[in-house]
Amino acid sequence: MSEDLWVEGGLPPPSRSVACAARRNGEVSIAIRAVPEETAIAFTFGGTAHAVMMATPADLEDFAIGFALTEGLIEALSEIASLEILPTPLGIELRIWLSEDRAKSYAARRRSMAGPTGCGLCGIESLEEAARPAPFVANAARFSSEAIVEAMASLPSGQSLNRETHAVHAAGFWVPARGLVAVREDVGRHNALDKLIGALARSGEPAAHGIVLLTSRVSIELIQKAARLGAPVIAAVSVPTAAGIRLAEASGITLVAIARGQDFEVFTHHQRIIDRAQHHVA
Repeated sequence: MSEDLWVEGGLPPPSRSVACAARRNGEVSIAIRAVPEETAIAFTFGGTAHAVMMATPADLEDFAIGFALTEGLIEALSEIASLEILPTPLGIELRIWLSEDRAKSYAARRRSMAGPTGCGLCGIESLEEAARPAPFVANAARFSSEAIVEAMASLPSGQSLNRETHAVHAAGFWVPARGLVAVREDVGRHNALDKLIGALARSGEPAAHGIVLLTSRVSIELIQKAARLGAPVIAAVSVPTAAGIRLAEASGITLVAIARGQDFEVFTHHQRIIDRAQHHVA
């Protein structure tokens, strides 16, 4: 990608301090609370409007790149010719210009749309795309149980916005012997993962030897995005959905969830997690 990134005007801060009437121990007083900002973010490709989402107005270059990658609009960072971030009175436009060949592919995709957008999944045009298969992750990397525990324990150190507001999700990437190499936060869990994927693409960090960490439940969309990244393992604090488990199994991804403290549960492709506790059948 060229160095054409520029920002017109100023971006809103990722959080704001607001006043509230706080009731504590039977007493009411005026308090100040830090809350996350939520802004309308519009994605345009080649001058064509593609999607609008509510998101935290931070790490927007990462967001644009990660979104384009996980939605299959590009296959590599080099296919973005330029990117502009334009604040407006109504929100922020992420204006992406694609390389010539990729722009032609994008235009063909738009012409073949079966109907208007509006699905709850980002950037898709039909029910068929909602159930689209994810790339298969054939990575043979293995991780110890201790690595899972260590990785999840490291995630809070990168959650500066959540420490301030206690109200945003995070997606992180952890590598053995190096620890937490990247974290991105957002009010939306999908947005946080897109931002992380964009950050890894920009840094050239390979996903093959690390673990994606999530602070949310693991739904099918998050599995689809992680598969596009090529991540062999996902570890999450919360519970996965049944559809997420099915897609992780089909995509070759090891899905670790309910990872809290020393405990976690492995739902798919257990062979990547070594030194696991023995499974006892009564």
